[in-house]
Amino acid sequence: MLGEVVAPAAETAAGTAGARRLRHRARMLRPAYWLPFVLLLVVLGFGWELGARRMPYLFAPLGDIGGVLTDDPGYFLTNTLVTLREALVGLGIGFVAAFALAVVVSEIGVVRRAVMPVAVVLSVTPLVAIAPLLVVALGFGMGPKVVLTALVCFFPILINVATGLRAVPAPVLQVYRTVAASRLEVLRHLRVPASLPYVFASLRIVFPLSMIGAVVAELSAAGSAAGLGSVIQVASSQNRLATVWAAIFVLAALGSLLFWVVTLAERRVLHWHQS
Repeated sequence: MLGEVVAPAAETAAGTAGARRLRHRARMLRPAYWLPFVLLLVVLGFGWELGARRMPYLFAPLGDIGGVLTDDPGYFLTNTLVTLREALVGLGIGFVAAFALAVVVSEIGVVRRAVMPVAVVLSVTPLVAIAPLLVVALGFGMGPKVVLTALVCFFPILINVATGLRAVPAPVLQVYRTVAASRLEVLRHLRVPASLPYVFASLRIVFPLSMIGAVVAELSAAGSAAGLGSVIQVASSQNRLATVWAAIFVLAALGSLLFWVVTLAERRVLHWHQS
């Protein structure tokens, strides 16, 4: 009953969501939609090949990079799964911890005034610098990678979710207070739904960022034997430039895939939202 006190035109938005999707798919088939991207890829490809000829110590030919990927795809797949596991576990831990703290700081003013300034300072602190310390404390296993990834993801989620939980229109909040809604009911039916756009905005940032955290931790763990970061480190020490760029391309593709998955989930979950 309480969840029906305020209905932000959800049914109307849901009715038009299907029409918007159809229009979007129709636009995707038009050359004006995909041709600029294809032309940009072609230009970048020519530029890359030119750079490989002029600076062979920095760029590897695309053919060599593709050959490395196709010659031993299992090698890259195995190491990609290792890095992906570290990234997702760290992201999961960081998300749960950040969301829980965001709820606390949104409900308790004293905690908010104490925690948020510190969170802002720590969010701009280069956490990469503590990676070697984590290796010393936790060893060369999965632990330091997960912890560093969780820390990298923690602060963007905390700041965005805390902002979203408090981004509730005052008239709507007043309606809930008028019907004597409890804090838990306001949180469940009002604050959490209102924060979802902010949650997904933070996820679009931290999903690719989690890959960076995992790779940096792998690069910092001298005894690490698996993961794309280790592939890059070993290949660099052996001057196998094509392998280095192949691992970087795999990371870029994986980060783009994660970004696309979050965007797709956002469209499904927030079909009612004006964005």
